[in-house]
Amino acid sequence: MTLRHSVTRLGMAMIIAVATAARAENAVSPEGVDDASMQSTRAMANELLTQLGQKLKSAMSSEGPEAAVSVCKQVSPAIARELSAKHGAQMTRVGTRVRNPAMGTPNGWQKEALVQFETRLSQGEAPATMEYWKVIDSGNGKRELHYARAIIVQPMCVTCHGSASDIPASLAEKIRIDYPQDQATGYSVGKLRGAVVVSRPLP
Repeated sequence: MTLRHSVTRLGMAMIIAVATAARAENAVSPEGVDDASMQSTRAMANELLTQLGQKLKSAMSSEGPEAAVSVCKQVSPAIARELSAKHGAQMTRVGTRVRNPAMGTPNGWQKEALVQFETRLSQGEAPATMEYWKVIDSGNGKRELHYARAIIVQPMCVTCHGSASDIPASLAEKIRIDYPQDQATGYSVGKLRGAVVVSRPLP
């Protein structure tokens, strides 16, 4: 795969993510969640995906896939922290197999969301409809919204997350150095990679 094709596919992956959010707008509000909260929570997830996609595209265009590994390690957590502070929420990405244990390890409810996504995907549901919503009592009369949106492996993703034969040797070495505990390989197109997750207080 050429660098130009990788960048193009990255752009397509982000378009798919944005389209996913747009098609999900017609979903019925979960119990206890008003339409405004639904829309603003989706917008938060979309903002994280969009910012990360722009950084990845820029890095790959100028320096190649190895630079994208550094973006995921250094820039992605920074984006998540900044947006979490901006929106008064906890935002990140988690994986079905973890590359960055400090950021991508799912907790209890996030594991539940990923298991649900795997089941729904195996039953033929379109990834564009895959969202997870749950409202919990966080104590003292307060409620918290848990939201997840599925991330599905796109063709460009296998450059860094595919089988050993998909990953160039120099890139594999970069991943090994930056992520000595990496488990996030062996994926194929159309499989569940993980989710964008948001936890936020509700009024």
